Amino acid sequence: MAELRLEHIYKTYKGEVEAVKDLNLTVQDGEFLALLGPSGCGKTSTLRMIVGLEDITSGEMYIGNRLVNRLEPNQRNVALAFETYALYPPLSVFENIAFCLRARSIPKTEIGQRVRRVADMLDITDILDRKPAELGGGQKQRVSLARALVRDPDVFLMDEPLSHLDAAQRSHMRVELKRLHAQTGRTTILVTHDQLEAVAMAQRIAVMNFGVLQQVGSFDEIYNHPVNEFVAGFIGEPPMNFLPVTPVREAEKLHLAAVDGSFRILLTDALKTRVERSGAQKIDLGIRPIHMEVVEDEGDNTVDATVVTFESLGEEGQLAATVGTSTVLVVTSPWLRLDRGDAVRLRLRSERLHLFDAATQAAI
Repeated sequence: MAELRLEHIYKTYKGEVEAVKDLNLTVQDGEFLALLGPSGCGKTSTLRMIVGLEDITSGEMYIGNRLVNRLEPNQRNVALAFETYALYPPLSVFENIAFCLRARSIPKTEIGQRVRRVADMLDITDILDRKPAELGGGQKQRVSLARALVRDPDVFLMDEPLSHLDAAQRSHMRVELKRLHAQTGRTTILVTHDQLEAVAMAQRIAVMNFGVLQQVGSFDEIYNHPVNEFVAGFIGEPPMNFLPVTPVREAEKLHLAAVDGSFRILLTDALKTRVERSGAQKIDLGIRPIHMEVVEDEGDNTVDATVVTFESLGEEGQLAATVGTSTVLVVTSPWLRLDRGDAVRLRLRSERLHLFDAATQAAI
């Protein structure tokens, strides 16, 4: 096991396409970190540079105290579980797992011991004699993980490992992967676009967009204290609502008035101080759907809205409504009965408001 350090890493492809820009990231020894972001954000390019399948354009990468920029993949002691499993069809499960060990001329007795140890860890000892064509998706994923783990790597990498599994298998494998990390203590990096996977398994999450690292932290830190609008909108399901507003002072109080004139809300003293210090003239007001509620009485933090759709989803309801010219989502009780065109009043929880400078999209 080892700490992984990426210092000012850049990756530029032909045509001056910058896939990764000035990436600085440290993964602690034994930590489970998720690289999270939309397609094309640079997370897979980062993974491929770590394993050595892509050259680093500039910057330095360390595994432990070793600078690995110029080391071949087989010299880095890094293992990668591929998104597509990449199993060898003619070989049995045992032979697939043992392949890399035989390539390194490890004694036959030790190969058998290591294969059976990792097979037992992943509960696949009963399928060691089967061929990949005879396996289900979850079994293939376990074999792919076993083939990577049997190398006894310093750093264990997973590229979208659950993307080809159905919902039940994904749920089960999330539990298994977390158990596996606790059992092995490997420094582990998971690349995914699915925030549920990242939240369920990783100790910290690194959010990327357009090749730039946006924020690193626990889910609680990223969810409750996003550094910009992208992180705020990407983390959370349903996604955060954004309403364009401008600050308006009345006597000693500061309000946020909707740009379209549809509402005005009063800021708490803490938010008032932050807005005044920022000097922002145009603000995007962020509020998560779970932090809005349908109410009857008018108040300082209420807005009038019109129902677009209402869905009862069993444990909760999801309301889509227009506030002026903007559409917002609200998580409600599933027992509400609302029809398209109904007028409703929504209350925004003042302690859960997020403010962003509209010019920079940075959090205020």
